[in-house]
Amino acid sequence: MKKVSERNKVIWAALLILIIISCGWAANEKKEEKMAQNTENINSIYDFTMDDIDGNPVPLRNYKGKVIMLVNVASKCGFTPQYEALQRIYARYQDRGLVILGFPANDFLWQEPGSNDEIKKFCTLQYNVTFPMFAKISVRGSKTASLYKFLTDKKLHPENGGKIKWNFTKFFIDRKGKVAARFSPKTVPDSKEVITVIERLLADQIRQGNKNEQPLSEQDSG
Repeated sequence: MKKVSERNKVIWAALLILIIISCGWAANEKKEEKMAQNTENINSIYDFTMDDIDGNPVPLRNYKGKVIMLVNVASKCGFTPQYEALQRIYARYQDRGLVILGFPANDFLWQEPGSNDEIKKFCTLQYNVTFPMFAKISVRGSKTASLYKFLTDKKLHPENGGKIKWNFTKFFIDRKGKVAARFSPKTVPDSKEVITVIERLLADQIRQGNKNEQPLSEQDSG
């Protein structure tokens, strides 16, 4: 009887572990479904709320009125050294209204395998990153975060939409929350082309109601 009782304890313990694991999977799936919600009736990125790298929800409307640069980043990519240039232009332009938002993604050859804590430590220690970093998301595939579904929607953004091809694709959002430009991973953040867009969008406080101004996009966008 004692052996049967011990065996039952083992079985119940195993079942309890399975239940805990299943609950964890369910919670994770629910969170991913929420992140990949439909983008209908979305007018700008101000309609989204994303978790920062510490797990705190951040309404993107907090950045309303700023020029926003969004970048899908990775720690083990050939373009990872672009962190240095990103931090450099952030330090140069943040007082004028530029904010850079980093979104880690593990979608390309598993080049962002770490946890959010590990990513945060890497960015801080290796590149002294001070611009806002967000929790790891997906930027392509069935689990694409709703924000990136919005950014890459060709119907909404015929000039700048389309699939993300690799890490460090750069999107610019103007002061009204509209997608204004996109640059490929190969274009470094402090290149002449990018600086020109930054300067134009930062100066566009009075002229932001000009509907004739066309969005900028690279033909070989990432």
